[in-house]
Amino acid sequence: MTTQTNTMTAAGKTSVDKTTITEAITEKTATRILSNYIGGRWVAAQASGFLDVTNPASGEVLARVPLSGIAEVEGAVAAASAALPDWRARSVGERTEFIYALREKLRQRIDELATSVTRESGKVLSDARSEITRAIEVIEVACAAPMTMQGRILEGVARGINTETIRQPIGVCAAITPFNFPAMVPMWFLPFAIVCGNTFVLKPSEQVPLTSELMFHIFEEIGLPRGVVNLVHGAHDAVNAILDSPGIRAVSFVGSVNTAKYIYRRAAENGKRVQALGGAKNFMVVMPDAVVDKTVANVLGSAFGNAGQRCMAGSVLVTVGSAQAAIMGKLKEGAEKLIAGDGMNPRVSLGPVISSAACERIHEAIENGMKEGAELLVDGRRPAGVPAGGNFVGPTILNNVKPEMRVCREEIFGPVLSVMHVDTLEQAIALVNNDPRGNGTSIFTENGAAVREYSRRIEVGMVGVNIGVAASPAYFPFSGWKDSFFGDLHVHGWDAVEFFTRKKTVTSRYFSAGETGKFFVEQGDKH
Repeated sequence: MTTQTNTMTAAGKTSVDKTTITEAITEKTATRILSNYIGGRWVAAQASGFLDVTNPASGEVLARVPLSGIAEVEGAVAAASAALPDWRARSVGERTEFIYALREKLRQRIDELATSVTRESGKVLSDARSEITRAIEVIEVACAAPMTMQGRILEGVARGINTETIRQPIGVCAAITPFNFPAMVPMWFLPFAIVCGNTFVLKPSEQVPLTSELMFHIFEEIGLPRGVVNLVHGAHDAVNAILDSPGIRAVSFVGSVNTAKYIYRRAAENGKRVQALGGAKNFMVVMPDAVVDKTVANVLGSAFGNAGQRCMAGSVLVTVGSAQAAIMGKLKEGAEKLIAGDGMNPRVSLGPVISSAACERIHEAIENGMKEGAELLVDGRRPAGVPAGGNFVGPTILNNVKPEMRVCREEIFGPVLSVMHVDTLEQAIALVNNDPRGNGTSIFTENGAAVREYSRRIEVGMVGVNIGVAASPAYFPFSGWKDSFFGDLHVHGWDAVEFFTRKKTVTSRYFSAGETGKFFVEQGDKH
C-alpha cells in the first residue's frame, strides 16, 4: 500500500516519491504535504496556504495540511456526481458488501488506526482503540441496510389500487468533522450515506487529517469505485464551498454551538438537508443514595476522559443533599491520582489537549472561575512530569460553582469539572433545564422513582442512569436537544437511513385481470 509524498526541494519545487502509509504517519518530518483524494486519485491541492499538523503531546510536526478552496471542493463534488448513477444503480446487497469489507479492514488495522489517532489528537491509546471499536460498531449497523432501507406497501387503498413508499438516495452528501474523534465521527455519516446509494465528500478537521488519510487508503483497498468517496482538506474556505455547492444535497456537521448554527443556517438557505451537532454542558446529578465508589469512578471517567474534549463529557457535577459529604473527598482523591502525559504511555490517564491555544483558553477559564468565587479543589494547570513541548492540562475541579459563573455557562472543552450543590432533586432538574444546551446528562441513584422523574422531566436528549457518558449505542440515534442539535434527523441508528434517503410514493393499478393479452410483454403466450 502506497501514498504519494510531496517533498519540497531546495529550489522550492515539488518532487514525488513513494512510502508506506505507516511510514508516512510516523515519519518525523515537516515537509510531507497531504494530498486530497478526488475521483479515486490522490491529487496535490492548489491551496491558498498550509498548516502544520502537530503531535499535541510533543509539538512535533507530523505533516502539513493544505487549505483547499472552492476549486478542490467543486472537483470533489463533480467526481461524486459522476460516480452517483452507477453507484446508486448497484443493488443494496452489493453496496453492503463494501461496508462489510470496510468493517473487516478496520478490525485488522485497529492498532495502526489507534496509533494514528493518538499521535495527532493526543488521546491515550486505550481511548483511541475504543474509538476505533465504536467506529466499527457504527459500520456494523450500516450493514443492516437491506433491512433498514425497506419501504412500505398498502394493498387496496382503493379497488384494484396499491400504494407503496420506497427509499432512494438523496445524492451527493458531505460531512465536516471535528478534531476530537478523527476516526469515529466520520463513520457516523460515511457508511450510512454510501450504503444508501449516495456518494460522499469528507472535510475532516485540519488539526487531525492523518487518520482520515489512512481511512481513505483503506477505502482504496476494499475497491470502492472511483468517486464514491472523496477527501478534501481545508478550513473555512472549504467549509463555505461545501455549504454553497449546488451539487451537494445533504450536509452533516459536528462542532461548537455557534458554528453548528452557522452551518445549519447557511446550508439550509441553500436548500440542503442538514444535521448539525453543537456543543454541550452536560450535568451529572448525584443523589444521596448513590453507590459512592462506582459513582466516583464514573464521574472521573466522564469529566477527564479524552482530556474533557468530547461533547458528552460530564463537565458539571451536581450533588443533592448529603451526597456532597459522601462524594467530594473521594472525588478529589481520585482526580489527584490521575496522570497526565503522552497518550502512548500506558501509565497515563489523560493526554494533552489539542493545541496551545486550547491550553491557554482552558487556563483562562479556570482563572475566571476562581475570580468569580469558585474554590480550586484540584489544580491541573501545571501537571508534573509531562513531556516538554506538549499542551497539557491536568484534572481540575472547581468547587462551589454558581449558575451565573462563566465556568457553568460556557463550554470549556477540557479536563475541568465544575461542582455545584443543591438540596433537592427538584432544584437539580431546574438547574439542568435552565442550560440552553441539552446533549447528555446522568443521574446516579438506586431510587427508581427518582430516575423516572428525572428522565421524564429533563430537557436533554440522552440520559444515563448510573452511567457517566450517556452516549447512545450506534443502533439508536445520538439525540441531542436544544442548542446541542440543529436539524430534525440525528446521527446513526434509524435516523441515519431517514437522513440519507428520500421517500417516494408510488400508487399503481393495472387494467387487465391477469389474462394473457395485449397488455403483456408475452403477447401470444398460450399458457
